[in-house]
Amino acid sequence: MDSVHLPRRLLLAGIGSAAVATVAGCESRGATSATPRPTTTARPSRAPRGHDAALRRKIASLLVVGFRGDRVSDGDWIVKAVRGGLGGVILFDQDLETKSVRNIRSPGQVTRLVKSLKDASPGRLIVSIDQEGGRTSRLNPSNGFPATKSEAEIGAENSPATTRKWARGLVASLTRIGANVNYAPVVDLNINPDSRAIGKLGRSFSADPDVVVSNATEEIQAHRAAGVKTSLKHFPGLGSAAGNTDFEVVDVSDTWQQIELEPYQRLIQAGLADSVLAAHVLNKQLDPAYPASLSTATVTGLLRGRLGWHGPVVSDDMQAAAITERYGAAEAAALALQAGLDLLVFANQQVYNPRVVEETVDTIVNLVRTGRFTEDRIDQSVARVDSLRPKR
Repeated sequence: MDSVHLPRRLLLAGIGSAAVATVAGCESRGATSATPRPTTTARPSRAPRGHDAALRRKIASLLVVGFRGDRVSDGDWIVKAVRGGLGGVILFDQDLETKSVRNIRSPGQVTRLVKSLKDASPGRLIVSIDQEGGRTSRLNPSNGFPATKSEAEIGAENSPATTRKWARGLVASLTRIGANVNYAPVVDLNINPDSRAIGKLGRSFSADPDVVVSNATEEIQAHRAAGVKTSLKHFPGLGSAAGNTDFEVVDVSDTWQQIELEPYQRLIQAGLADSVLAAHVLNKQLDPAYPASLSTATVTGLLRGRLGWHGPVVSDDMQAAAITERYGAAEAAALALQAGLDLLVFANQQVYNPRVVEETVDTIVNLVRTGRFTEDRIDQSVARVDSLRPKR
């Protein structure tokens, strides 16, 4: 598509000036006031109990959570949460804390698990997973699914036909079990091959934006053909990171390059984005104080304002050490919504909290009731997240 192949010098010049404009005057958090901010003048109100229930259901629909177990029953907290309007679940093969199997033992077993959860949902449940290919594949030979090449292997070959076949293989495993959202493709540029988050794990197609965009395009189209939504990650770019945001605060302020925005810009302009996943990465070139996932300048100013993305923005794991150790769960949720995120993901891997849905809903209800956010702001996210849900 012609709109994808803009002259790179012109494209990056536009992005560069946009980023500078976003950061200009960004000496403090208050400096992001040049970008749209949630309304903070709403007065606390005491709504009828029925209205509280409706608000709670809206907020619950903006959450995706992980859980333990390869089967569920009516009394399980996750089933109760799904019945109460939980937006979605995320599946894992292994539990980080117990080092045991979590949700996926075999194709038949996980298919039954997904069906049980969907049957419990009053709406269109998001069933999400990280199925990138290679090492980051929750569906893999250890639980009865085919082996898949990594993005790095696919990018090295850089053949549209090969990429198409590879992507269809990924999607076949997803549709087999009933998953409908895949947190892929990774469109980070492989700037630092020694990165413990990207390069060393083979998670990037290439350091060349052209290779990343062409292969991501094939992957997204294969997902769309099967009715599976995707998420571009990790915005605004994690390819130069030395560390992994799941376990530590990662600062790319001195290593990040403007060219890392190019895959997002081109894929968004081509109409190939279903959602964008914001990274828990500190990038002082864009915001001197807050990581991208909690940054109004980065999400609302740069991604929505300058790159023109108006669809759903998804969080990386809200329980990641990079976030919880600095901000705490309640303030992190508030800052994420304030930044412009829509779908908050709680993997329940760093910590395991069966009350995470109830506690997060309580937090956000209180933010609305005390006037930090309006209900209209919640409704905006509900509408955007609805575009990620399966049609039936």
